[in-house]
Amino acid sequence: MLTSCTSEMTPAGVSASHGNAHVADELHASLGAVEAWISPKFLYDSLGSKLFEAICELPEYYPTRTEAAIFERHGAEIARVAGKGATLIDLGAGNCAKAASLFPLLQPAQYVAIDISSEFLHDALGRLRQRFPQIAMEALGMDFSQQFALPQQVRAARRLFFYPGSSIGNFTPDEAEAFLRRLRAQCGNDGGILIGIDLAKDKAVLDAAYDDALGVTAAFNLNILRHVNTLLGADFDIRAWRHHGFYNAARSRVEMHLEAVRDQEVRWPGGARRFEAGDCIHTENSYKYQQADAVKLLERSGFEATRIWTDPQCPFAVIHAQAIAQ
Repeated sequence: MLTSCTSEMTPAGVSASHGNAHVADELHASLGAVEAWISPKFLYDSLGSKLFEAICELPEYYPTRTEAAIFERHGAEIARVAGKGATLIDLGAGNCAKAASLFPLLQPAQYVAIDISSEFLHDALGRLRQRFPQIAMEALGMDFSQQFALPQQVRAARRLFFYPGSSIGNFTPDEAEAFLRRLRAQCGNDGGILIGIDLAKDKAVLDAAYDDALGVTAAFNLNILRHVNTLLGADFDIRAWRHHGFYNAARSRVEMHLEAVRDQEVRWPGGARRFEAGDCIHTENSYKYQQADAVKLLERSGFEATRIWTDPQCPFAVIHAQAIAQ
């Protein structure tokens, strides 16, 4: 069954815990869809997390360094606006480095790190506890893409959700609003969000950022097939696929796909699919926003933007938004 490299499929979500039956059903359904896709949350197993760390060091990948420069330049003001002593909830925490860079300024009363890769997350938090023993810390390996409820050990007071890296772009705009509404429901009237949102920019810059010369992004994308083999018992031959990343200007999003380089049949327990050369599996979207649209998205979701910090050279926004009282 043919799928196109300009597929309209829009994978949702950015992280997951892998309950075996649920994951198998999810993957079986997405691989069997008219236009095959794999949720981008499956990019982030232990190896995928390490590959993404490497991507963040690439000269082509501007989001990490641009956002870091905003935090460095405006960190003191961000702390004044967001306030000290909050319950800092880091969504898609990875190696926790972004949040840790703000600890001296934000001085959180509790740090809650949430990520797909539980093993990777616990290792990172173990190192962080040694550096900041005065901060209470919790590691949560959980799926926050479809539903979101924090456990009792997370302080209810002054919850500040930290969602950097423009990960919100992995959702379609409608999914992003639904996701942000779930956050609003968990933060009370004294909570808020500190979020990084990538803004629209030149296509050449975006194409290079998601298809780098060294091929690290390609390895990151291809690794999802290895992960699916492990989770689903599939027999994807990674050598039979290649990475394809590009900016779709009509949809204001970067798309990542895996393209079959030869005809093949992939099997897994309870299912199979034939791919012909040129068929694609859609693995990720990254929507790019106009600044005004980003503010409207937050407002529709129950947050009011209180301050916006941007980079003068590379369009990117860090926004603090307060929960609108209900």
